[in-house]
Amino acid sequence: MKVLLTGASGFIGAHVARWLLDRNHDLAVVALPDDPLNRLACLRDRLNILRAPLEETGAIRDAVLKFQPETCIHLAWYAEPGQYLHSPKNIPALAASLSLFEALRNAGCRRIVGAGTCLEYNTDFGYLREETPAKPASLYAAAKLSCGLLGEQLAASSQTSFAWGRIFYPYGPKEDPRRLVPSAIAALSQGRFFEATEGNQIRDYIHVADVASAFGMLAEQETCGVFNISSGVPVSVRQLLEMLGGLYGQNHLLHFGALPGRPSDPPFICGCNDRLKSLGWRPSFSLAEGLADTIKAAEVSS
Repeated sequence: MKVLLTGASGFIGAHVARWLLDRNHDLAVVALPDDPLNRLACLRDRLNILRAPLEETGAIRDAVLKFQPETCIHLAWYAEPGQYLHSPKNIPALAASLSLFEALRNAGCRRIVGAGTCLEYNTDFGYLREETPAKPASLYAAAKLSCGLLGEQLAASSQTSFAWGRIFYPYGPKEDPRRLVPSAIAALSQGRFFEATEGNQIRDYIHVADVASAFGMLAEQETCGVFNISSGVPVSVRQLLEMLGGLYGQNHLLHFGALPGRPSDPPFICGCNDRLKSLGWRPSFSLAEGLADTIKAAEVSS
């Protein structure tokens, strides 16, 4: 199958690219002209690389027409840690996504799979299902929700099928070092103290390889609609960090309560993944296995 992948140089995108190549799909990735594609270094000779800024409608249209994809997995979005939730850069990301969808539709692409977020939901419900009402509390979540809804409508007016994968809390190899898991690993591996909140908030952590297999499986299906990409297992931030501390034998380096909690932080977010499982998908990693895999990858790359 000819698959076009955006955001391939990102944390999730690099794992999706590997999943697709391992299954012998004909893969093209859209990349900025100056993107070194560091996460894809070992895969470059197996990729069709289309250099085009996603915001340049004409360049994207030409790239789509050149490759003629049967399926597109759209992951590219502004995701600067600490900035992305309320950044106005979410607006051009939304506009570029809609232009891409239109180009794909006009080129006869039969399947589009987009990346949403669990933050689209009303998180007051805690345990979230695809039918849980939406209530985005940030510009990022509102833009993602809009992207999914508008993409669905654009696809409905053509022969294109559309699926929307709402990602919960991914972690794993090659994650941005500023994020929770890699920053804790860096501190613990070096014998440094790691400051955290009390860590009582509950989250749904999922290994990035399982996120990648979910998107890959959705690309190969025809089923439309929203799918939670989640582990379905509620875990507190404290439990996550204590697992890491235990793997290093360094729990004494974890300073819970050293950072203030955020009053706006939802206390409980976990996703039901039954709809995705009905397609045959299953997560490969438990949290303990996934954290051990992440540590091993970090040690190899250091």
